[in-house]
Amino acid sequence: MTATRRSGKKTSSAKTSNSTDNIFAQFDVSVEDFKASIVKHLHVTVGTDENKASSQAWWNATCAAVNELVFERVTRTQKTHYQKDTRAVHYFSLEFLMGRFLKNNLTNVGLTEIAEQALNELGIDFNHVCEEEPDMALGNGGLGRLAACFVDSLATLNYPAIGYGIHYEHGLFTQEIQHGRQVERPDSWREYGNPWEICRPESIQEIPLYGYVETKYDDAGKIQKEWHPGRIIKGVPWDIPVVGYGANTVNILRLWESRASNFFNWDVFNAGGYLDAQVENVQAETISKVLYPNDNTDAGKELRLIQQYFFCACSIKDIIRRYKRAHGNDWSKFVEQVVIQLNDTHPAIAIPELMRILIDRVELDWDTAWGMCQQIFAYTNHTLLPEALEKWSVRLFEKVLPRHLEIIYEINSRFLENIVEQHFPDNDEIKRKLSIIEEGSEKMVRMGNLSVIGSFKVNGVAQIHSKLVKSDLFPEFDQIWPDKFTNVTNGVTPRRWLKSCNPRLAGLISEYVDLDWPVHLDKLQALKSLAEDKQFADKYMQIKLENKQDLAAVIKELTDIEVDPNALFDIQIKRLHEYKRQQLNLIHIMALYRRLLQNPDYDMPKRVFIFGAKAAPGYYMAKEIIYAINKIADKINHDERIKDKLKVVFLPNYRVSLAEKMIPAADVSEQISLAGKEASGTGNMKLALNGAITIGTLDGANIEIAEEAGDDNVVIFGLDVDQVKELKNQGYNPWDYYYANAEIKAVLDWFDTDYFTPGKPGELAEIKRNLLDYGDNYLTLADFESYSDAHKKIDALYQDKAKWAKMAIINTATMGKFNSDRSIQDYVNNIWSLGECNIG
Repeated sequence: MTATRRSGKKTSSAKTSNSTDNIFAQFDVSVEDFKASIVKHLHVTVGTDENKASSQAWWNATCAAVNELVFERVTRTQKTHYQKDTRAVHYFSLEFLMGRFLKNNLTNVGLTEIAEQALNELGIDFNHVCEEEPDMALGNGGLGRLAACFVDSLATLNYPAIGYGIHYEHGLFTQEIQHGRQVERPDSWREYGNPWEICRPESIQEIPLYGYVETKYDDAGKIQKEWHPGRIIKGVPWDIPVVGYGANTVNILRLWESRASNFFNWDVFNAGGYLDAQVENVQAETISKVLYPNDNTDAGKELRLIQQYFFCACSIKDIIRRYKRAHGNDWSKFVEQVVIQLNDTHPAIAIPELMRILIDRVELDWDTAWGMCQQIFAYTNHTLLPEALEKWSVRLFEKVLPRHLEIIYEINSRFLENIVEQHFPDNDEIKRKLSIIEEGSEKMVRMGNLSVIGSFKVNGVAQIHSKLVKSDLFPEFDQIWPDKFTNVTNGVTPRRWLKSCNPRLAGLISEYVDLDWPVHLDKLQALKSLAEDKQFADKYMQIKLENKQDLAAVIKELTDIEVDPNALFDIQIKRLHEYKRQQLNLIHIMALYRRLLQNPDYDMPKRVFIFGAKAAPGYYMAKEIIYAINKIADKINHDERIKDKLKVVFLPNYRVSLAEKMIPAADVSEQISLAGKEASGTGNMKLALNGAITIGTLDGANIEIAEEAGDDNVVIFGLDVDQVKELKNQGYNPWDYYYANAEIKAVLDWFDTDYFTPGKPGELAEIKRNLLDYGDNYLTLADFESYSDAHKKIDALYQDKAKWAKMAIINTATMGKFNSDRSIQDYVNNIWSLGECNIG
């Protein structure tokens, strides 16, 4: 494209000395330039013409036009990092929930309006083209979306970084709802290729598995270990450019695809074994087939461990390859150049893998190698749930990674003898608790303990969570290493989660705030003074209504349910898990329904409760909750007696692109996990930033959101962390609440009938049993009355339009802290010690 000066660019009433004009100066592209580029790529890249091109062809051509700008910046970024020999962070994550790229990349290069106008002049609807793009199926929920926000912020802030993960063929799964039940289907997101990714065959790695370890002795009598693998898997890297805002820096996300090292067995094929000839290939490709294979079977556990090792081993070899290109065999600067962030325990196997390379290949002594590892790895903990801190059987490790098991035993032995004994002398109970190896009927490797021991920093992801990591999860480790534990509160990128997904609100903000607010989110504080300005509030709430109208159309298209955009839109979008308590939301909906049946004039505004959630394929109770939501919704939505005052919607196949439609339309944000269970949350931040009022417990980042927005602008309910502990210590009995509260009893008894499942009495009764007979592990009934009262408060607030608008505006204005740029700067300052590298 030629660089042509744009004329007639709209300016805002704000001062523009820090405007986005400066940020995007390098991409001064005219509509005519961009239009010509799209047509060129339609001809020479896609191989079609304007008369017969499909929407998918137009999408591919538009992506290619963007890549023409982006790929050059990738090359320049990598060349600059190499020339300056920069220290870089390597972000290891099993998930990167990237979503769609076209709108996001156009936002980050400042060409959204140009592209929209160019396509319109070609007779093509911009939004229709954008809808052609499949979401990259590389993640599940908050963990993966956080990783995506972080790599965006790292590029925006000009920090050298590489994200490392797996190039899943099918990712998690596509969720279909059939007769109310979740059905999993393959998510073939790249069935017809993907224009954003580049294969890098020059960086292929070979990864060993299985086999045995041989012990040898050199001439001096020194022990040497040689791993003789039973199989070799080939790791093929695919690079996805990660465009920072302004595209000064374009880092990469490197994802590994698994393939067999010997692609095809001709001898077997020629002998008639047509299927057997491909067995090794199929087995190898399975490693990068799906995210989180069901681990209810031994084969599933084995595959998950192999997945984790595969991407970590590929990534560490890749890091070493890059380092040696600049430094040869001089390892003295390795710890100065490399920091690896472990996003949860999934990549913990990287610690013994680096030890294996340094000891067995580089032939460093143990103390030197271990000293290096402990300066390279940092670990982010995302959960306080014991079942989420991964453990693998020693038996499985011995089969799949025999050399790593030896190294883990050695790490553990030295840790217990040299460190634990020093701090807790002769205390076998503490040693058993802190040991990487869990003793029992079957010995297990504790990946959480390994992560803490092998890292120089451990961080939680919200203030309350980080406090509980130290006090409840790893208290003895905190005593040993009091300076190791820190907090980095999560954040979200405002580029995708406001400017790109909510262009109406972003446009309004730009009229009143400096145009560089997407990289200085604290500037939204200027909106606080407008919270009671009727003209501004009317504009703000009109935008909310238009976003709700858009979502109502999506709901109609996906579910055939008609909802009133003037109703209160109450949204809960999360992974389906009992601790997130979708079941609490559901039984409250049932209580509202019952109140309306008893009194059709019950005082409440029209309500639409909207859910989006996937349940893990092997998580029975989560899938039962989805089924119950859909069956109860079907009954409520067709009951004329309640005069459409209550609607319930479950939107199928929740994903990033669907969230981008739901979040701008939300009036209420459901953040109702049991206090002490949600590490942080990031959906809470996205919803509040877009003007939704949080109804939530004092859990995760809800506490900090309330601090920023003010207690009057959120609705908090339920037990706090200390009260939860006290109630559990006293002996929680859900039956007490069942008998003490007539509404709870009536609602739960409904599950035993066939009211919501005609002809099938008790089909939903497992939910009642889970809440009563199985102990209600997440105190749903204990918090119900407080939750119900909180919703009555929401009803009253919503009917005061001026008050509600003020609350919504203040939420948008005060979310500057929850910018992922701030999170990354905290990591840089407190953990990574990176230097900014301006590409120029």
